[in-house]
Amino acid sequence: MYYKYSNYLKDKYGTKIYKLPVNLPITCPNRINGTGCSFCADIGTGFESLDDKLTVVKQLAVNKAHISKRYHANKFIAYFQNYTNTYMPLEQFKSYMTAAATYPDIVEISISTRPDCIKDEYLQFLKELSNERKIAITIELGLQTVNYHTLNQINRGHTLAEFLDAVLRIAKYDFCVCTHIILNLPQDTLEDVIETSKILSVLPVHIVKLHSLYIAKNSEMAKQYEANEITICSKEEYIQRLRIFLEYLRPDMVIERLFSRIPEDDAVFSNWNTSWWKLKDEFEEEMKQFKSYQGKQYNYTNGSALGRGGCLHE
Repeated sequence: MYYKYSNYLKDKYGTKIYKLPVNLPITCPNRINGTGCSFCADIGTGFESLDDKLTVVKQLAVNKAHISKRYHANKFIAYFQNYTNTYMPLEQFKSYMTAAATYPDIVEISISTRPDCIKDEYLQFLKELSNERKIAITIELGLQTVNYHTLNQINRGHTLAEFLDAVLRIAKYDFCVCTHIILNLPQDTLEDVIETSKILSVLPVHIVKLHSLYIAKNSEMAKQYEANEITICSKEEYIQRLRIFLEYLRPDMVIERLFSRIPEDDAVFSNWNTSWWKLKDEFEEEMKQFKSYQGKQYNYTNGSALGRGGCLHE
């Protein structure tokens, strides 16, 4: 039906792998220069992360102890999750990444950041660290949509061009690229969803992390929502968008997430007051109903018009 992240990790490492979140004492350039993205809360996305005053090693140790006991895992990904994890001086970045790479049982480092915060000097260091420690690197880029009008309206602070530059720049170092997408931003249509899927599919992007829009308290979007200035699509429409997005997506693309999660106390809107597992059941039922699967409509590359007939011959 679709290529699940858990299956991808088993294929890659031959065992269960779990992410250990790390929260650094950093911020985002979009917050330095303004109010940040309209959907972003004061604490970014790290609602359940540990205190950023704890060292990288301490956070990994605490989270590893918890995850190991609960899931019986013994291999892990150090996940630098919150805010923009390449938005800092290079030497500081080196220190944080080295601490994670040298921690026991870490097989991969995953770094969440913005497309406009990707620079060759940082990527070159990561390549050297990867080679030295025999550790994989994944760069997670927040894009949200390819519609540059929507990017402007939600105050992303970058356009599609910066994302394209970042992906192509990262590809030179053979790192895995994960892209975050919100499938139901108020300004986007189904056509935007399809175009987003198609653009990701023709780029060297390996993983996509899909989000259902939640509206965090104290965010700019929360003010817009409470003032009835924006509306959120129905649950049924989101599930339709999700199904069609996957149909246009390249078949080997890994799907890390289908729906967002946020503590109820931190949101003014989240998942239509429906649990994520129930949403997942409804989505999979829709996939079965439409005989749908990832890549079903992946037929638009490699000179697709030449296969439709009607072209002129000499």
